Amino acid sequence: MKFGSKMMKLYSQKDVDKKALRGARIAVLGYGSQGRAHALNLKDSGFDVVVGVRKAGAGWKKAKKDGLEVAEPAAAARGADLIAMLVPDLAQKALYESVEPALKSGATLLFAHGFNIHFGQIEPRQDLDVVLIAPKGPGDLVRRQYQQGRGVPCLIAVAQDATGKAHAKALSYAHGIGGTRGGVLETTFAEETETDLFGEQAVLCGGATELVVKGFETLVEAGYQPEVAYYECLHELKLIVDLLHEGGLRKMHQFISETAKYGDLTRGPRIVDDRVKNEMRKVLKEVQTGKFARQWIEENATGRKGYEKLLEQDIEHPIEKVGAALRARMPWLNDKRA
Repeated sequence: MKFGSKMMKLYSQKDVDKKALRGARIAVLGYGSQGRAHALNLKDSGFDVVVGVRKAGAGWKKAKKDGLEVAEPAAAARGADLIAMLVPDLAQKALYESVEPALKSGATLLFAHGFNIHFGQIEPRQDLDVVLIAPKGPGDLVRRQYQQGRGVPCLIAVAQDATGKAHAKALSYAHGIGGTRGGVLETTFAEETETDLFGEQAVLCGGATELVVKGFETLVEAGYQPEVAYYECLHELKLIVDLLHEGGLRKMHQFISETAKYGDLTRGPRIVDDRVKNEMRKVLKEVQTGKFARQWIEENATGRKGYEKLLEQDIEHPIEKVGAALRARMPWLNDKRA
């Protein structure tokens, strides 16, 4: 296995130019998971923040309730020094086109995912800085970690540097949302986009959930109780993921039994074998060539019928019915998070 020869660039709080965004007006467009976390963290870090959302939307009411200034997207972007595009990927192109006339020369356009820039859906004006700050975690975690004095690590990239200060402004923004506490790693729009899509499809979402479901089906089809299969294949997964998250493979092996370790080392490679890895390579190639992006854009443009059908099949799987009944006995799993 070959590892990259590039020198890793990892930034921390000491690397931040505190003058880069001093006195800056920051417009956060969108108030979903990432939008809410970024806006509240930036405000708590002392920045002048306005949230750009539709007046009739749920985000408007929620942002106002959270004590943030709100405005329609174009009004929020007008005169702002930095505009964070934090609406869903497929909504960003239309949003950019609607706010572009309001963007002042030299403003910074910031993304949390490189999809629209990398795949050419948005072509920003040449007089704008275009940067990426991508937290490696959902917005809920970005907010909670910040409140706990911690921080979710971020990726940083610059696609366009019109002012010569794009990188410094992006790093200052990352600092404002707590990213420098966990470390901010240098990347490119291409690397962030392609690795993010691959990770979601092959490992984090697609790969992990399919592994869970297929394991559940195997046990149930063999005559075991669905409830026992649920606990074994889904519920206990959190224990393993937490150990991996905290200390990698070494910590997982430290805290599981010798029997579990032997089974891991001898049977795991039979499940996720070279055939699976070859499929992963194919998935990665579809990401790299833009095939996945084109399919997803087309799916949205034609009403998302295929997507909705697949989603319904997923959430109607028997594991969901069994899980819902078991989780109802553990109400603490649904404790509201700030």
